[in-house]
Amino acid sequence: MVKIRQIVVGGVAVVAAGLFAVTLAQAADVSGAKSKGIGPTVKIHRGEQCVEPTEDMRRNHMKYILHQRDKTMHQGIRTAKHSFKNCVDCHADPKTNSVQGQDGFCSSCHEYASVKIDCFSCHTDKRDKNAVAVAPFKGTAAKGAPP
Repeated sequence: MVKIRQIVVGGVAVVAAGLFAVTLAQAADVSGAKSKGIGPTVKIHRGEQCVEPTEDMRRNHMKYILHQRDKTMHQGIRTAKHSFKNCVDCHADPKTNSVQGQDGFCSSCHEYASVKIDCFSCHTDKRDKNAVAVAPFKGTAAKGAPP
């Protein structure tokens, strides 16, 4: 009886792990402008390329945002490379000027992954209407330099 229970529990665990792996693989496949039914909708509305490679940004964008926040808030260092404002300016939908809402750049992936976005409790989700696309940042800004 104990052996049967172990086999059943092991089988259920293997199936659950397989389903989890398939879900993660689908979540990571956001390379197109529109999803193919299942998955987030990802659109880039401005600029020719991001400040980091696409795969790197998919996996590490939160690290960049938090690092930028710490440098700015705690050390007074402002740079444009991983600026949250620049992210919003490039990725906001031109119709809504926002990265939120149905099919919004941020909302789409975060809803799909069931991850709460708390950035917009302090920051605006709207792009600066006068913003222009910026080339990827290649250098470092001096302390106190404008973004």
